[in-house]
Formats: sequence, C-alpha cells, structure tokens
Amino acid sequence: MNEILNSFLLVYAALFPIINPVGGAPIFLGFTRHCTERERHGLARRVAVNGFIILLTSLLVGSHVLEFFGITIPVLRIAGGLVVTSFAWKLLQQGGASEGADSNARPIGPKDAFYPLTMPLTIGPGSMSVAITLGSQRPKGITDLYSLAGIGGGAIAGLAAVAITVYLCYRFAERIVAVLGENGSNVLIRLSAFILVCIGIQILWNGISSLPGIPTH
Repeated sequence: MNEILNSFLLVYAALFPIINPVGGAPIFLGFTRHCTERERHGLARRVAVNGFIILLTSLLVGSHVLEFFGITIPVLRIAGGLVVTSFAWKLLQQGGASEGADSNARPIGPKDAFYPLTMPLTIGPGSMSVAITLGSQRPKGITDLYSLAGIGGGAIAGLAAVAITVYLCYRFAERIVAVLGENGSNVLIRLSAFILVCIGIQILWNGISSLPGIPTH
C-alpha cells in the first residue's frame, strides 16, 4: 500500500506544479471565449483525456523512444526548456484572459482540443520530460509482480488525478475567473506565465548541467 501511495504522490507532485491547471484555467477561458458553454465543457474533457494519454505514453514508452532515436534525457530537457520558456514568454506578453488568444487569430473551436489547448497550453515539453524521466527511473531491482503492479498502478492513478484536476479547473474556469475578478485573473495569468518562464529556464539548466563535461558549479 505504501508503494502505491508513494508512487501516486511522486507522479502527482512532480507534474502538478508544471501543468498548473489553476493558473491555466483563465488562459483556457481566454482562448475559448468564442465557444458556447457546452463546447467549452467538451473541450475541457477532451483536453484532460488527451493530456492523460500523452503523459501515460511518455511515462511508459517515452524513454524507449528516446533511446531508439539516440536522444538523451538532458537533450530532451534542453529542448523542452526552450519550448516552455518561449511559450511562457508569449503568454507573459499577451496578458489577461481577455487577451489569452491573439485577436487576429481564428476563434478556437472543438477541433482545437489537441493543438493548442492540450499541447502546448496544458501538456508541454516540460511535463512530458518529467513523465519520461519518472518512467526511466522506475525501480529495476523489484521482481515481485505485486510490487511492480502497485507502483505502476500508483503512477497511473497519479496521472489520472492530474487529468481530473485539469478537467475540473478548465470545466469551472468561468467560476474561477469570476471569483478572482478581472484584475485577479490578470495577476494570476501573469504570475503563472512568469513561473512557467522560470520552470522552463530551470528545465533548460537541468538539461545543460546534466550534459557530460559540463561543470555544475
């Protein structure tokens, strides 16, 4: 039971700060402001399901795919850090929920559930690299099937909990924004975007410092 709980908490605690569904809710609402309430709720559900599938795939087979293409975890972190930082910087410049989408861009609709709402708004290279890293660090010395099933079940439950959190935050994004108010939403979006910039730079630095021959001090 402890193995299941530890695995669950490890996955959820590692992914939640990077995905930050609470901070992403006003941004999601800004992107979907042209949608009806029913379409927005459907998008929230599809984004959550898409995010779960992407994270589960990254956790289970991500490290094997990287090994097949000869890509190391540090290189993945560098690339992911650059993409996260670039996307977060754009959000930081755009500002509030009413500006969450480019006014010159076409309205977001149900067909946009995967891009850009799932990737890179919700599940970006940062969270994928974390999921891949968690999958590559799974214990190899455990041969007991029950222990392995417990660890795997806990990890999958952690991913499911993240997806449910994303769905709830996006599903009730209007209420979150209403509670925060316009000024509060703008502050939360800019703060979340700034934190995401910091996370991107941290991921980038972790990748650089993990390269062979790179001093860390």
